[in-house]
Amino acid sequence: MSSSFAQPSSSSSSGIVYALVSRGPVILAEHAATAGVGGGGNFQQVTQAILDKIPPNDSKLTYVYDRFLFHYISEGGIVYLCVADDKFGRRIPFAFLQDMVERFVAAYTDGEIIAASAMGLNSFARTIAHQMDYYSRNPAQVDSIKQVHGEISQVKDVMVQNIERVLERGGRIDVLVDKTNSLNNAAFAFRKRSTAVKRQYWWRNQKLMAAVVLSVVIFVYLLISSACGFPTWSKCRS
Repeated sequence: MSSSFAQPSSSSSSGIVYALVSRGPVILAEHAATAGVGGGGNFQQVTQAILDKIPPNDSKLTYVYDRFLFHYISEGGIVYLCVADDKFGRRIPFAFLQDMVERFVAAYTDGEIIAASAMGLNSFARTIAHQMDYYSRNPAQVDSIKQVHGEISQVKDVMVQNIERVLERGGRIDVLVDKTNSLNNAAFAFRKRSTAVKRQYWWRNQKLMAAVVLSVVIFVYLLISSACGFPTWSKCRS
């Protein structure tokens, strides 16, 4: 497998080079800083692999591939993803993505987002392009402004994964997901067996307790009967 995808030109390789908004794996809008980015090769494979594996719950994650970082924020089933040079760090890309979240939900209604087909909201690409350029050209200014307003997201807790693990051997994540499902199923089966064993031991203990109580009752009865002259109990009647 090639270790690189279609590279952006050197003049624009610094900063955010590609961004998209998708509903699950369905891309609704996208913009590339140069014609080379997103024009095929491993780039589309990497991006689609990430979109296909993003869980439905809200999450943030960074994937590492070659000299690029793939950052995404997933909120309410909508994925906001950007690709940036690894030297650009993560603070500015995640600030850019959070900006995209706010602008996108302000621009479209839930109904429009749900009903949109692939690239159906690509009018948003103009906003993506403008904000990509702004964040890429003014990282220091953006960083200082966001810090003043307390809007810089804490990215130190955002997981970083190597995209090679996603792509190697035809999709290693499928294996990981299968193993996770298997472990979940095994854990569920173990809990069921544990519950059944507990219930079995509980009934066994109840039966043993009943047998002990019954034995004590019979023993007391026989003891009294013996003292009173079983079966007429004549000694106890006089």
